[in-house]
Amino acid sequence: MLRYNLTALVGAVIAGSVLLGCATSDPGQTATTADAAPVTAAPDGTDSPEPESQTMAQVETLQQTILAESLEHPWGMAWLPDGNLIITERPGRVRLLRAGSVEPISISGVPSLFATGQGGLLDVSVHPQFADNQWVYFTYAHGSAGANQTRVARARLDGNGLSEWTVIFEVNREKQGSQHFGSRITWLPDNTMLVSIGDGGNPPIRLEGELIRHQAQKLDSHLGKVVRLNDDGSVPGDNPFVDTPGADPAVWSYGHRNIQGLMVDPVTGQVWATEHGSRGGDELNRVNPGDNYGWPLVTHSREYTGGEISSEQSRPGMVDPLVVWTPAIAPSGLLVYQGDRFPQWQGDLFAGGLVSQDVRHIELSDAGTVVNETPIPIGQRVRDVRQGPDGLIYILTDEPNGRLIRLEPG
Repeated sequence: MLRYNLTALVGAVIAGSVLLGCATSDPGQTATTADAAPVTAAPDGTDSPEPESQTMAQVETLQQTILAESLEHPWGMAWLPDGNLIITERPGRVRLLRAGSVEPISISGVPSLFATGQGGLLDVSVHPQFADNQWVYFTYAHGSAGANQTRVARARLDGNGLSEWTVIFEVNREKQGSQHFGSRITWLPDNTMLVSIGDGGNPPIRLEGELIRHQAQKLDSHLGKVVRLNDDGSVPGDNPFVDTPGADPAVWSYGHRNIQGLMVDPVTGQVWATEHGSRGGDELNRVNPGDNYGWPLVTHSREYTGGEISSEQSRPGMVDPLVVWTPAIAPSGLLVYQGDRFPQWQGDLFAGGLVSQDVRHIELSDAGTVVNETPIPIGQRVRDVRQGPDGLIYILTDEPNGRLIRLEPG
């Protein structure tokens, strides 16, 4: 197992200064939101992260090259077949970094959205047959502080503009507040898509007479689920609950709190997810159709105000996590590496950490079990981690002056 004392050899620092404002985030919310970090309850009810100590072992030198900065809370990224990179910014902008260029440009055509707290423009994904259809997919928060939900939309990309913006899915429960929207997109080998949906938020937020987090166990609700959709938003006929009375047919797995890392291994087809806990209890899971991942009935998390959420950490019929992070790292972004630039890492996982401000290298055995984990320090909140077409690892940092960073062999 390789471990790292990183030497950051910073390359060209580029400021992408062109901003297309379709919506603005609330500065107060943005400054205090820690997503699902380990927290103490602040007087205003926001989440205040606790520090996490780290120890480093034997040295493996990597080069960290800053490719772009001045990105405002970037959230997701996806490559086009021509090597250009699409980046979303949470306030409601889409940026394009052209292959061989140094300055991101703005893409027009994004509608207004709910950009407050954890809400805004979130993930982006390119259709597997983009070269034929030009479809790009987005997740985002829609509505108001009193009634909002996660939506999935697709639009055609032509040059520097988006057209035919179409909402193809929206969560079937409206919620209050600005927490726990999810939401990552990943594609299965049959060209259906998985989308993670958050549970709706922390106490005291309620829905249908109880804490909203209990929606994660209700099969008629999209909250706290992974849903599986066709590329036009329709529901595949072989989803696990299509024939279950009272269940929503889009549900693929349930009992989730807030998944912000989701990826299909392109070699094995296994679906992996990282999920925010509450006060501790972040999880790494193998996600399979029809399975129940327990939230909030079983959890390693505790209430932000102290005390147990549940006395149970495991229960028959519910899936136990492979890794539990306590203190929490606030995981966001997940990569299953299958490139050739780091051949010793093929099949390993790389999970971003918002509060830990690092990328966790999770080594897997040939059987798919976790055998070791090592932090790669980044020094900023890591929102997304992806493998580029060049086989290198790319990182987005969730900051007012967010960065696109490339990890390269030293």
